[in-house]
Amino acid sequence: MGKTELLITVILFNLFFVSFTVAIMVYIRKYKSRKKEYLNEIKINNEIHQKELLSTQLEIQQDTMQQIGRELHDNIGQKLTLVSLYAQQLVYEKKVPQASDKIEQIYQIVNSSLQDLRSLSKNLTNDNVSRNEIVTLIQDEVNHLNALKKCEVLFNYNCDYFDLDFVRKNVLLRITQEFLQNSLKHANCDEIKIDLQSDNEAFLRLKIQDNGVGFDYEKNYAEGIGLKNMKKRAEIIGGKFSFESKPNHGTALTVILNN
Repeated sequence: MGKTELLITVILFNLFFVSFTVAIMVYIRKYKSRKKEYLNEIKINNEIHQKELLSTQLEIQQDTMQQIGRELHDNIGQKLTLVSLYAQQLVYEKKVPQASDKIEQIYQIVNSSLQDLRSLSKNLTNDNVSRNEIVTLIQDEVNHLNALKKCEVLFNYNCDYFDLDFVRKNVLLRITQEFLQNSLKHANCDEIKIDLQSDNEAFLRLKIQDNGVGFDYEKNYAEGIGLKNMKKRAEIIGGKFSFESKPNHGTALTVILNN
């Protein structure tokens, strides 16, 4: 073999080697790209599945609550109403004068219990959520807590009406209730601020914060069912959820809904 032929052979071999190396690199890059796309697709499908599962759980929970609410109203409510009528009749007829004061007390207790039962039934059947705006629903919670005089709750909002469907109203209300109850039970706070805003950056921004003792969020998140439930509820309606808490620096929650 002459020098020319040897040189051509070396050149061809190098070209083949370079082409082979480039082909392998292209194949590896495409393989990684396809693998990444596949993993992303699995992740997206899992997220969709989780949202559908959470949505189904919420629907089941709502159906169960509605059924309980109807049973309370139709069964126990009717019985309490009947007891109230009997007690009222005894008070009116005064057939047992020595016991009239006690009968009057029974009548008042039954009526008070009946009002509480009707209120609970309305909340469970979600009629209250369907009829009222989110501002009204949160304000009712604020009024109830302020009446207890355990902590001052301040509610600020820049819009009386937010175009929310039932699910989004219900989720935002449940998140608010969960945070308020946790603050009252564990935060040892004397002030809670609720801020509901709509601006150019977000269709709705709900922020709740207390001035309580706070806690180690990273440590407690793994153990806190309430924290996970609030985050999952926000994810159901496509909201961005953030939570901050540090010992001696209070606790804050934010849910953002975009158009």
